[in-house]
Amino acid sequence: MDSFTSYIFRQAYEKVSRLGDRLAKIDKQIDWERFRPIIKAMYRNDTPRGGRPNTDEAVMVKLLVLQQWYGLSDPELERQTSDRISFQRFLGFPEEPPDYSTVWQFRERLAATRADELVWAELQRQLDEKGLRVKKGVAQDASFIEADLGPSNKPRGDGALTRRSRDGDWAKRRKGFVFGYKVHVKTDLSFGLVRKVETTPASVHDSRVDLSEPGGVVYRDKGYFGEEPRGWDATMRRRGSAGRQWSRLSGKAPRPWISRLGIKALRGPLQALQREGCREDRRRMDQHS
Repeated sequence: MDSFTSYIFRQAYEKVSRLGDRLAKIDKQIDWERFRPIIKAMYRNDTPRGGRPNTDEAVMVKLLVLQQWYGLSDPELERQTSDRISFQRFLGFPEEPPDYSTVWQFRERLAATRADELVWAELQRQLDEKGLRVKKGVAQDASFIEADLGPSNKPRGDGALTRRSRDGDWAKRRKGFVFGYKVHVKTDLSFGLVRKVETTPASVHDSRVDLSEPGGVVYRDKGYFGEEPRGWDATMRRRGSAGRQWSRLSGKAPRPWISRLGIKALRGPLQALQREGCREDRRRMDQHS
């Protein structure tokens, strides 16, 4: 970006800055340079023959962060980064933000090389270094991500041509059946930060996924009743012997509302993040398959 254009953008951003820019505050708290070696290891076009230059590694990681925080589909992410001055400032005012297909391909490469796990681990490491450690326990919850079923004669399972049809599955809900996936999220109750995410077919019961850590406290809703986690179980208790046992061990009356409040507080923003743009992303995957 030339100096004049950069000057215009920065002048326009001054008013946003005066009103308060949460992204700018977060940007200062994370060392994005520590993600570069992880991303560079995924590419092999730095030979003498050259090749198409890669988009800045830090910008790509920041794009995925924006997408998750604001619940944006790939096309909507491209529109927002071109339109919102706070997004452009967060990305460092790139000359030309990557388009939605570049973002999709980058995310697929992250998954294929398992570099996404390294990026996540580095982010959690930095949060811990800032003193944002889990202190009051974590809450685990799961929500459905519905996928477009497509034609009824489309092959499913191992014979499917697209990842959506191969990995998605049916599950029963109170008001019928859904096809797709289930996302399991562990959120720290001290700061409201997502600490771990796991995606499964929709048919996997909540209780089959344990995101807790040994020695930690985990709050879960009654859907997990009967399955002991690796950590200390603060799951909502049914009335009866379980509640009385908890009372004897702790010396206090059972308080199932603790986990209920924690889960409810997280469920709204979590579901908004999951549903926004999910179907559009899945359609893009099918088109590239």
